[in-house]
Amino acid sequence: MGECSMPDESRLPVLIGVGQLRNNPERTHDAAREPLELAEEAARRAVKDAGVDALLNSVDTITAVKTSSWAYDDLPSLLAGRLGISPTRTSTTTVGGHWPAAILDAAAAEIAAGASRAALLVGAEAQASVSALLKAGVDPGRDHGWTTAPGGPPAFDPDDLGSPAMQAAGLIMPTRVYPLFENRLRHALGQRPEEATAWSARLYAAFSEVASGNPAAWTPTPRTAEEIATVGPGNRMVCEPYPLAMNAMPHVDQAVAVLVTSVALAREHGVDEDRLVYVWGGAGASDSPDVLSRPDFARSAALESVLRRCLDRGGLDATELDVLDVYSCFPVVPKLVIRQLGLADDVVPTVTGGHSSFGGPLSSYSLHAVVSVVERLREGATVGLVHANGGYLTDQHAVLLGRGPHADGYVGEPEPVSTATREDVPALREPSDDAAEPAVVETATVEYGRDGTPSQAFLVARAQDGARLCGQTRPGDTASARVLSLASGSEVVGRRVRISRAGPDQGFLSVDTAD
Repeated sequence: MGECSMPDESRLPVLIGVGQLRNNPERTHDAAREPLELAEEAARRAVKDAGVDALLNSVDTITAVKTSSWAYDDLPSLLAGRLGISPTRTSTTTVGGHWPAAILDAAAAEIAAGASRAALLVGAEAQASVSALLKAGVDPGRDHGWTTAPGGPPAFDPDDLGSPAMQAAGLIMPTRVYPLFENRLRHALGQRPEEATAWSARLYAAFSEVASGNPAAWTPTPRTAEEIATVGPGNRMVCEPYPLAMNAMPHVDQAVAVLVTSVALAREHGVDEDRLVYVWGGAGASDSPDVLSRPDFARSAALESVLRRCLDRGGLDATELDVLDVYSCFPVVPKLVIRQLGLADDVVPTVTGGHSSFGGPLSSYSLHAVVSVVERLREGATVGLVHANGGYLTDQHAVLLGRGPHADGYVGEPEPVSTATREDVPALREPSDDAAEPAVVETATVEYGRDGTPSQAFLVARAQDGARLCGQTRPGDTASARVLSLASGSEVVGRRVRISRAGPDQGFLSVDTAD
């Protein structure tokens, strides 16, 4: 960072207040509160954290991360009414875990451009309570008074599941898609399946230790690597190689809010200097939303772009980061970040506690990570990075926060760039109609039923002509599932197989070992 004069304080963005909470961990009916109410409490906690109530009246922007557990036509305006303020701009994101870092970067950019003085960013989910109420036959709106006009139960859009090709291949849920990246990455790194699982378990055990000290964590109980890796009645296999303990926990009630202002406005209102954390800025990128059109399941071009550009904008090397919080819906995401940053495999890239232990409040997790990083910086750290991931490693954003200002003021690049490419992407086609077709497994995963037995396999393979063959086996076709399973302890990626259609017009595949 070069020598230069101090930037204009009226255009120097800072975080001045943060607030978060956990609600109703016992999942009782009486304690169930709707996301709007939780967002209000988080916002009031953020104001209290800043120490200046009057500053709330200066908020001109409220941005909400999309709430998935309950639908609101305009949560920010409803929240503004509860807080008694009149912002000139309100907006809500779409679904996506990258949004917390992206909206923080955007709010900072608006302040740096002189287009905003203060912004309130919020996220809130109540899926644990929604599930408990519905299971008991209680309607949250009719019986519990939750907002229904405007608002109500969330709508479902099939297009959010994935491209037509992904839907045809059964790749419609994160639990099925992320294992494809994990298994391909393991193969690319030359790791045996048990080695990769041990690394995942160590990561998540360390995350659970961090979560145990976070008062907003949904599951603040430390777990050992052995507990996380061992499949059993309380930790069933979901999709290989991830047992339940390596999956995000979205059934939580959590809310979070942060206040972003200019330094000048903070000082005008008498905010204590020890509250200020500077938003240096970040970078965003988006890959193709169709994972079957990406060239390599062992990497994420968007993730690599974001981390590289974010550090470049800050003039930093990864070794200069005092604090790091990485998205962790599944272990492959922190593994990719660790590799991209050149860090040791035993690093613990969270100060929040991770999606499995802290909780995975759908799109708003990384706003909780911002809270944790702010707290660490206030305690004496110098600079931190928050990484956020959306979709299927599709949308990425990272942002740098500092205890002091960057010499050049705000240095972010909030508008995402596209890393989608057709270069080196294999053609996608259907398997042959005539006979079993030889192919090599590019990546695969096997989904298990709740009874602990293999239920269905999902496959991406390369045919002899170089084309990519994708599909799903018929549910209950245990013979095909065993061919693609890691249960034997041997590697499946790179395995030679024969693929055929499982009957006419059924859309399913049968898989057998090659001769």
